Amino acid sequence: MKKIFSTISALLLLVAGSLQAQEVVYPAKDFKGKLYITNGTVHIGNGTVMENATVEISNGKIVNVAAGISVSGSDAKVVDAKGKHVYPGLILSSTDLGLKEIGAGVRGSNDYSELGEFNTSIRSITAYNTDSRVIGVLRSNGILLASVTPEGGTISGSSTVVQLDAWNWEDAAYKMDGGIHLNMPSFISRFGRRGGGGGFPGGFPGGLGGGGAAADPAKAALEKVEEIKSFFRQAKGYLQETAHTNTNLKFEAVKGLFDKKQKLFVHGDQIKQMLIAIDFTKEFGFDVVIVGGSESFQIADLLKANNVAVILGQEHALPSTEDDDVDQPYKTPAALQKAGVLFALNDTHEEARYRNLSYNAGTAATYGLTKEQALQAITLNAAKILGVDDRTGSLEAGKDANIIISDGDILDMKSSTVTNAFIQGRQVNLDNKQKELYERYKFKYGIK
Repeated sequence: MKKIFSTISALLLLVAGSLQAQEVVYPAKDFKGKLYITNGTVHIGNGTVMENATVEISNGKIVNVAAGISVSGSDAKVVDAKGKHVYPGLILSSTDLGLKEIGAGVRGSNDYSELGEFNTSIRSITAYNTDSRVIGVLRSNGILLASVTPEGGTISGSSTVVQLDAWNWEDAAYKMDGGIHLNMPSFISRFGRRGGGGGFPGGFPGGLGGGGAAADPAKAALEKVEEIKSFFRQAKGYLQETAHTNTNLKFEAVKGLFDKKQKLFVHGDQIKQMLIAIDFTKEFGFDVVIVGGSESFQIADLLKANNVAVILGQEHALPSTEDDDVDQPYKTPAALQKAGVLFALNDTHEEARYRNLSYNAGTAATYGLTKEQALQAITLNAAKILGVDDRTGSLEAGKDANIIISDGDILDMKSSTVTNAFIQGRQVNLDNKQKELYERYKFKYGIK
């Protein structure tokens, strides 16, 4: 009988742990008051590292970061980070997080793509699912913010930066509709995911995206580029009018591109695609960011000269062409760094669901970047590109307390374990589905 009750108790504990791990993981309440993270190795995010330093936080904002800060206030909360590393929260620069849960196999869980070609008025934030099980996994890997990006068509719509601890999309929104996303047509026939990687210039065969491969992909691409330019020229003319007989929602949605409140994120890997993106900066005055940019190392100086930033795509990948070095994707960040190009690292791996962002940065640190430069590429650089560097991206006074604490080097897959995470000073829950499964199968096989 004792054995039966013991087994039942163990099962109840397992169920309780399971519930705590996912269904009963609530967003943290606002934190008011003083918080001190003491005795840690603090990586500011701008290249500076402070040993045995303290991060002082008040009402969710960083007040000071220095060694020798005294804890004041009897009700202050203190987190001892002795022997640990303290970092800014990591930022996923372009992702379908919260828009795609399971993938192409379960359409009901996905809302990342819209029908049509020029979908400028589509807003990804209204489809963002704060209950996605992927979010908890990313938080436990140090990712606290993400730019949720739509897909599909020539212009996909607008992206919004979200913080990853929220009840609904209104709570999650960190910077609303900060970018318009354009899929640049491919100039070559190459299989790929988006307009940047190639695929079929006229769309996918069988009518997915419209038509099959064009006989002359370069000609088809140039025709599409002229169509895109014509759209922006019409939008410019419309927006210069003092009054409108009818409201054009597609043109209204790109007003921010012309008054610099939004950036144009151009998805493309090929040199010709990036050269056309640079041309957009000259003709329309847009702030342009390249997303993908696998061949960007070849025109790094030109990108720098035209103030074009880059969000690199999946780093753990094969090179773009057979003539490239096999390790070129690993070396490209260092090439952009040397040229002075503002760039961020990203993770677009579908199967791993973007959790390996910090390890992509670790690879870049092995192939030419310093560790602090690699960290900056997933924190402060990303914040600058997304237009939120006044609020986050580094551990500096006046910024939100978006902070992670790790047992080891966050860029090292072997040693890093995130023990604490704070979003705007709120300590967030790091339980998730993967931890639940880990405990489940430990119990099943009697592993202690």
